[in-house]
Amino acid sequence: MRYHIDTIPVWDAIKLDGECFLCALRRKTELNEVEHYLGASVMEPDTRIQVNKKGFCCNHQQMLYALDNRLGHALLLESHVSETRERLSKAVKAAKVAAKGASGASLMDKLTGKAPSAAKQMEDAAAALEELTGSCIICDSIRDNMGRYLHTFFHLYQNDAEFRRKFEGCKGMCIPHAAELLRLSASELPAKALGEFADTVGRLETEAFDRMQEDISWFCRKFDYRNYDEPWYNSRDAVERTVNKLRGWCVGAEPNPKE
Repeated sequence: MRYHIDTIPVWDAIKLDGECFLCALRRKTELNEVEHYLGASVMEPDTRIQVNKKGFCCNHQQMLYALDNRLGHALLLESHVSETRERLSKAVKAAKVAAKGASGASLMDKLTGKAPSAAKQMEDAAAALEELTGSCIICDSIRDNMGRYLHTFFHLYQNDAEFRRKFEGCKGMCIPHAAELLRLSASELPAKALGEFADTVGRLETEAFDRMQEDISWFCRKFDYRNYDEPWYNSRDAVERTVNKLRGWCVGAEPNPKE
């Protein structure tokens, strides 16, 4: 089968033989995106416009900061803060108007319901403030890229026998990504293939959690003095792997080993 720009990353991820190839793919995408926004793109007008509009969530601000490119980070923040100030001023003004409107209403208007609802107006003003921090350009980009990669996954699953065998022999996925595959399968696969795909996902997850249960249980038992001289087997990183299997990669070694 011909490989192209979308199939290669999916293949690379599943070849890692990790606990969740989609977590590995997502993490690699995330790291590339963070580096992208502190690279040459920092001076591109189109990039700056989108950054000014959407900004970055706390997690991606931390990742940008950790790259230790203070000037690049500051340049992104400078124009973003300028645009945010304008939107902030409008939200604050709306809050003041709402507060004055509620406090200046007569008792009769309040009793008859003619006075504007203070709670509703303040809620609207608060929502306008929250909107200033409710978006992240990197989160959006990761979501778009992962959507494309998931579509590619199903394409490979249906058309590449080698890839399908590799998937059927993998260590499963984290629960969130297993759920995502099942959800998308209805629109990505023909109806006749759904049963087999669901069986495969179910088997992979059951086998993975049987293994996780054994590893985490032995990790706990190793702290019993009677097992001090016993080998660790595959349990040394059981805590990290179990956390990541339950909720998606978030702790421990990077899911994409350094070459």
